[in-house]
Amino acid sequence: MGSERFPQAYKNLHVQRHLTSLEFLNQHVSKTEKILDLGPRNPLAELLEKEGFQVTNTAPGLDLDLDYSVIQSPDYQVLTAFEILEHLVSPFPLLQQASATKLIASVPLKLWFSKAYWNEKDEFDRHYHEFEPRQFDLLLQKSGWKIIDKKYLKTASFKLGIRPLLRFIYPRIYLVYCERI
Repeated sequence: MGSERFPQAYKNLHVQRHLTSLEFLNQHVSKTEKILDLGPRNPLAELLEKEGFQVTNTAPGLDLDLDYSVIQSPDYQVLTAFEILEHLVSPFPLLQQASATKLIASVPLKLWFSKAYWNEKDEFDRHYHEFEPRQFDLLLQKSGWKIIDKKYLKTASFKLGIRPLLRFIYPRIYLVYCERI
């Protein structure tokens, strides 16, 4: 019976992170503003829509390292990038060329006790970057964004081991709200 609870516990951790992201979004974005969420359709985008936000996701398979046309559309006032920028070889041009006036983004933090995530079997499921907060702050500033609010999130898990224990202590996700300079 105990092992049956782990999948639900993992699901609850994702739900908690999504609720924290929703709360952060509610503080900074009006439900009348149109949101372009980078990446394919996902449970967080569905939650945002349930809460009354107008969300459009980018097409599955769109290479955001090469094609910026979708983020240059004047139809969206808010750009969201929830744990997607680390998958880009170079997020700078995308952030610089976005036409939205607001940005909410979360990225994984570089942790001293853990290597960057790298899936050998899926070329799109790799972290080219895991950031220190000051690195991400500089990236945002140089690409034309001013950070207005920030939050650090922990991603604890119910696995046994040193790394899962350290994730209860050290923040793993950096969440920011920015406005175009």
